[in-house]
Amino acid sequence: MSSLFGVKDYDRRFYRERLANFLPDRLIDIHTHVWLRGFQAEHNADAQRTVGWPSLVARENPLEDLDETYRLMFPGKHVIPLMFGMTLQPGDDLDGGNTYVRDCSAARKWPALIFSVPQWSAQEFETRVRAGAFLGAKVYLSWADPNIPADDIQIFDFLPHHQLEVLNQHGWIAMLHIPRSGRLKDPVNVSQMIEIDRRYPRVKLIIAHVGRAYCPEDVGDSLDLLGGTDNLVFDISANTNAENFERLVRAVGPRRVLFGSDLPISRMRTRRVCESAVYINLVPKGLYGDVSRHKNLREVIGTEAERLTFFIYEEIEAFKVAAEKTSLTSSDLEDVFYNNGMRLLRAAGAPSSIFEHRDTTGTVIDDRPGLPLL
Repeated sequence: MSSLFGVKDYDRRFYRERLANFLPDRLIDIHTHVWLRGFQAEHNADAQRTVGWPSLVARENPLEDLDETYRLMFPGKHVIPLMFGMTLQPGDDLDGGNTYVRDCSAARKWPALIFSVPQWSAQEFETRVRAGAFLGAKVYLSWADPNIPADDIQIFDFLPHHQLEVLNQHGWIAMLHIPRSGRLKDPVNVSQMIEIDRRYPRVKLIIAHVGRAYCPEDVGDSLDLLGGTDNLVFDISANTNAENFERLVRAVGPRRVLFGSDLPISRMRTRRVCESAVYINLVPKGLYGDVSRHKNLREVIGTEAERLTFFIYEEIEAFKVAAEKTSLTSSDLEDVFYNNGMRLLRAAGAPSSIFEHRDTTGTVIDDRPGLPLL
């Protein structure tokens, strides 16, 4: 039993029998949060613009916990994360969170994004990214003008054009969690993602969670439309929908799909199902305290609870199903789980040292330089 979280024999068998040989030896996790509890303020849960259940999984995720998570969950693999903070709401300690991520990045030579807010001018945005040696920005809908109703928020309300111009100038990354209850199929979201692709072609725009398309009904004709873009890439983090993964691969090809975990949220012990176009995370009864206020959680007991493994394992298993249905090759899987992320990070300015294998003290223990930029 780990002091961080327990790993059961069932989890070990699941990984060994279903995932270990499917995954390449090297992984780039393009979507990872690190933060300390003190960076998050207490908020009125009813006033938030996002779901609250992830806070039941972890109240913080310091660098040491991230290291331990990779050690426990991915034995035999070398994982490089792209890190950013978890300051999701106005009132959180944005500067403290970004400073911590910067320091973690410097200590481990791991890449990082600044958590940005739309109120920063172009000059302030550029200065902050440069000063922290970040590779771009993580943006979030909760930082949009508080007077905008939650379901009316548009991408440009929290990823404004003046910041996109800076990102485009430098070829930096933008990690985008799209807004609106329509999720990926929302026509405003689709239109604005296409606009970014056309107006800002050097921006490395990552559409997080496959555009929050957690259920088949969340897609509509969006992937047909977005498949015509040139530069958008999609991470599969915190998503377990094999059908949508298959549609994504067929629409954009394996070179525009990225592995991401959304750790520590994906440490959750769960299996996700969809009911009437709403995702439900099934969780063991009592493991996450009182879940009665969270419409996306449902407790289960007995054998069903005992056979719940980690969220991240369910995500990878779902992508494995999609990979088989789309006949992805081992080379394609190397792209999704490592090469695509490596190419993206290098194009955004990551130094070659990021791709060296280091221990928890930052010492190089494997001098493989990573694959060449294609």
